[in-house]
Order: sequence, then structure tokens, then C-alpha cells
Amino acid sequence: MRVLFIGDLYGNPGIEIFENKITELKKQYRPDILIVNGENIANGRGITKEIYLKLMKLSVNAITMGNWTFGNKDIFNFIDDSNIIRPANYLSAPGKGFKVININGKRILIINLLGRIFMDPNLPSPFLVVDEIIQANNADYIFIDMHAEASSEKIALGHYLDGRVDAVLGTHTHVQTNDDRLLPNGTLYITDVGMTGPLDGIIGVDKEIAITRFKTGYARANLVQNGKKQLNGVYLDLDKKTIEKIHLEME
Repeated sequence: MRVLFIGDLYGNPGIEIFENKITELKKQYRPDILIVNGENIANGRGITKEIYLKLMKLSVNAITMGNWTFGNKDIFNFIDDSNIIRPANYLSAPGKGFKVININGKRILIINLLGRIFMDPNLPSPFLVVDEIIQANNADYIFIDMHAEASSEKIALGHYLDGRVDAVLGTHTHVQTNDDRLLPNGTLYITDVGMTGPLDGIIGVDKEIAITRFKTGYARANLVQNGKKQLNGVYLDLDKKTIEKIHLEME
């Protein structure tokens, strides 16, 4: 099972570089399934139906989310009948926290989880939630998007699930990490896949706005940085147990 996962698409720059590069990436890696994280795709806050349909036309099989899942209220109009997977530890929220997709006669279980450290300590534990989902669903492959702020929480989940799932991939911090590897018991892992969007902003936001906030504490509305763009992702072969980082840039 070959998986192409593209990290946190951020605003129009993320959409533009994804549209520009996805044909090339599919030709190079020939993935069986294409997954993207889309929680920041609508100007940095959630997703709209228009953008969702555009991703479907680009042959995206599933869209994982995160803490901005419901940042754009349009999602309430279509999430229940979509290929969007919101965090499973939003227990009573609209939509679904996992999805089983049949690919070439095999079942791949995709789960989205949200971290608690530095985010929302009142959420149910992602460790306990994921246990329940795995126990209740039969699948040939299990893929986890752990959307979390703390590296330690993501690493802990990787080791907690090592040998029980095929991949634990971290998202949210928007900076690709250099620890892609096969864990001791056979689970593919990376702490953060990275962001697909502006290259020269501050995790997507216009750098002058972000710097001013750090200097003054004054929170202006975020604007997406213009200019150069980056695409970050990973390619995984779940049978061969390999993981490869992807980083592309364009003007």
C-alpha cells in the first residue's frame, strides 16, 4: 500500500502549489491513496465546500483536519457526507473521526487525532480514543494523523502505537522535522510532516503581522503570507516499511 500524504495546506498558496505539483508527484510515486491535511486551507481557518470539491477533483481520497476543523462554518453544511476526517477525540462533533477506505481489495483505516498539550487539556485522551477505534475496526492497514503542538505528545503516541498501526504522522507545527524513521516494532513515524503553503511567512502568516504580535502582544487578524511557496509531505510504502520526506518549492 503506497500512501502520499501532504502536510497542512495553508490558504491559497497551499492550494496553488498543490495543484501545480500533484500530477508530478503522482507520476513519481504512483500512490494507491492520496491524503492531505486541510484544516488551514481556507485562508488559514478551516475548509469550505468549494475548496473541498476542488480537492476531490484532484483525486484526493481523504482530508484530515485539526484544531481549526470548524474554523469556517461552511463545513457544517457538508462534513457528514464528505471524505473529511475530523479529530476523533471531538467525540460529539459533526462528521467522523476515522474512515475505512477500500483500496485494491485492502482496507485502510485512517484516524485523525488532536493533541491536548498546549492545545485543549479538556479533550478526551487521544491515546484512549485511538485504542477504542482500533479495537472496533478491522483493517489491513492503519494510518494516524496526530495533529498536536507538543513533539513529546506525538512521539509518545508513536511509541504507544508502535507495532499496532502502520504509520503515525504528526501535523500542526508546520515545520518539517528530520526524524522520519521506522520505530522498533515496525510503525513508520515522523514528528511533523510540515506545511504546504507560504515559504517566507511565519508558519503561514504574514511575517510582519506575526513579528508585530510577538513584539507588542497585540493580536491583529492573520493574513496569509504572499510570495514563494513550499510543499511538504511524505511518501510511505506500508508493505516495504519505508518513509520518504518530500519538500518542493516554487515562486
